[in-house]
Amino acid sequence: MSDAPAILHPSAKRIGVAADHGGYELKQYLAAMLRQAGHEVIDFGDQQPIPDDDYPDFVAPLARAIARGEVERGVAVCGSGVGASVAANKVAGVRACLIHESFSARQGVEDDNVNMICLGGRVVGHGLAWELVQTFLAARFSGAERHRRRLAKVADMENQR
Repeated sequence: MSDAPAILHPSAKRIGVAADHGGYELKQYLAAMLRQAGHEVIDFGDQQPIPDDDYPDFVAPLARAIARGEVERGVAVCGSGVGASVAANKVAGVRACLIHESFSARQGVEDDNVNMICLGGRVVGHGLAWELVQTFLAARFSGAERHRRRLAKVADMENQR
């Protein structure tokens, strides 16, 4: 076994993953699939399914890493995906969205520059979850003026109380 760093495919990304007990199993599956696809995966936990854990304890560090540019995109999983989305969107610079279908996985990035996808581990099966993550990662922000204008308004909202 070599100590040399892995050579990533040119389209490979540094992806953060996080989940509570409700999303643990799906997170583990997706992390393995992401690694198999050549991405570098940073796991923000939970490292085992603990029934009393709390999704903000794992989603917030992932969201902060996205905001700081330490990971390019994030995948957060809780039982429904709702709590993960709520927690992630409290971090300035994070645009997280609950996704359960492919159109939004693509358009959310293209139009709204979404940088975290949130999934429900008790709602979405493995096959669909992997399809959604692949769609999310393949999508690129359009940069269209109207989308930049709208995102500037969202960024202004982050600074208001």
